[in-house]
Amino acid sequence: MTSRSPGKARITPAEPNQLARSLTAMTLRLSRHAAALCFACAAVFVPMILYFRQLSGGLPSLDLRWTGFTPDEGMAWLTALGRRGSEIILVWHYLTFDLPFPALLSLTLVSLILATGRRLKSFRALPAQLQSLFALVLVLPYTLADYAQNIAVARLLSDFLSANPDSLSFASALIVTKFALLAIPVIVIAVFHLTGQPRQR
Repeated sequence: MTSRSPGKARITPAEPNQLARSLTAMTLRLSRHAAALCFACAAVFVPMILYFRQLSGGLPSLDLRWTGFTPDEGMAWLTALGRRGSEIILVWHYLTFDLPFPALLSLTLVSLILATGRRLKSFRALPAQLQSLFALVLVLPYTLADYAQNIAVARLLSDFLSANPDSLSFASALIVTKFALLAIPVIVIAVFHLTGQPRQR
């Protein structure tokens, strides 16, 4: 009587598309939680804005200036914050609230793209993987730009000596890029929403 050695047991290879299907299913499920994700975004964003703006004497944070800022305006914001204000914003804004926020907003945008898109017959007819890929491709560039901008501004806050015209201009360009990339999924969501509205007879 022969016995099969455990070391020679046949190993069934994982199905190549199994991971892709799992990620697709997870992404598509986000559409069911669009309202909850919107609420979570607001719950993080509103306190962030109301509290941290007080530290700079009412000056808007650099990462909210969607048209960018000049080096002089950037230095004025840093000066208004002072050393203590800069440390507070660095720790409690960029290393706490704003660390998960770009990812949270990105998930919200993906969920809204899917939720509004699936009201359209042409979008629903697409394969599930293509639907999720479409949403991710629209949102991911914004996500990367937002984190890159956060790193640039956090560096200015942590080291005042790095705040020169070149570094301030670079941070400003990243902020403008972030908002431009954010506008793309927002516009798509608005178009999907308007197109999916029932027509009045």
